[in-house]
Amino acid sequence: MNRNFLPFMACENSYDESKLVLFGAPFDGTSSYRPGSRFAPTAIRAESFGIETYSPNLKKDLEDVPVFDAGDLEFPMGNTKKVLSQIEEMSQKIISDNKIPLMMGGEHLVTLGSVRAVVKKYPNLNMVHFDAHADLRDDYIGETLSHATVIRRCFELLNDGKIFQFGIRSMTKDEDIWAEKNVIQRKYDLATIDNVIASLEDKPVYLTIDLDVLDPSVFSGTGTPEPGGVSFDDLIRAVHKVGKLNIVGCDINELSPHYDSSGVSTVTACKVIRELILSIL
Repeated sequence: MNRNFLPFMACENSYDESKLVLFGAPFDGTSSYRPGSRFAPTAIRAESFGIETYSPNLKKDLEDVPVFDAGDLEFPMGNTKKVLSQIEEMSQKIISDNKIPLMMGGEHLVTLGSVRAVVKKYPNLNMVHFDAHADLRDDYIGETLSHATVIRRCFELLNDGKIFQFGIRSMTKDEDIWAEKNVIQRKYDLATIDNVIASLEDKPVYLTIDLDVLDPSVFSGTGTPEPGGVSFDDLIRAVHKVGKLNIVGCDINELSPHYDSSGVSTVTACKVIRELILSIL
């Protein structure tokens, strides 16, 4: 794979030597409130050069781990199914080469494309999901492929007892009732993360992080802000813990950089990505 763009900081190893492959999925075609997450991958790469490659918490440096930034996928306008197919194809290529895909969205629906690929190799796949929203609707305004239905679609691939949700504080009544029977959900905070980690040791895990799990006072640059979120420190501590599991795929999504003119939200996304990479490798 060739590179003709500015990569995420320090992710300049060759594809062959890398254990983790970063790529962008700039899609927000089903955004129902405020679009703009398609601009996130470019903003994240640009802002990443304003922070350090070193994590004082982990005492590890991005300069010392093998990561390749493959750039952004190019999507057709208005064709959600083809977008998901392209993401699935990219993720499939990465995992077939025994590497870990880390996708930067984009809206949360992009997760479905990656999970479709990963579950083929790991049929016993489990998911850890950080988010303000349950994303468990069966359809949203008649559409079954939506940022509001993505975890429900993933459930259809993973089945009962394999999806663990944290930080959820926004859902419909029907979603709440359905969740009680089908997923393991922790509302409002991340307090039970240690118990879940203990249950997932030696199992393949897909980690999906919707950044609106953070409180809007910390992370205002998102399309669907929800008051009452978790702190940055709480999220990073959880990422460090989950990253020690057998992570076979992951993504980070729902940064809409233009809604935070200070740039703090984009820097926050950069730091979450740095800590996630260093936790896994």
